[in-house]
Amino acid sequence: MELNKNKRVFVRLGFTDMRKQINGLAAIVQSIKPDGPFDGSYFVFCGKTKRVLKVLYWDTTGFCLWQKRLERESFPWPREGDAIDEITFQNIKLLIRGIDVWKEHKPVHLKIAG
Repeated sequence: MELNKNKRVFVRLGFTDMRKQINGLAAIVQSIKPDGPFDGSYFVFCGKTKRVLKVLYWDTTGFCLWQKRLERESFPWPREGDAIDEITFQNIKLLIRGIDVWKEHKPVHLKIAG
């Protein structure tokens, strides 16, 4: 998956049940951000083990779901919250590589009311 740098990126804070697939994740997004998930943005979720990330997005014809699982390490992820925050394109690229963008790089977060 190549991320489009012109798309907005939102992360759901806290942990998400990774058994959820497209419909379940889309329902989470829609309950928090009513105009999403159909706006083409990327929505990123992480499970409790912090070894799996899922990225949900709408490509104008249907939903796509991308998943990455780490074998030895875990993704840095905020434990608390269930809101959706916006992060930059550069930060999602770092996050997918396992770099803690919340602690070390102090990303710009835009709180989305929900």
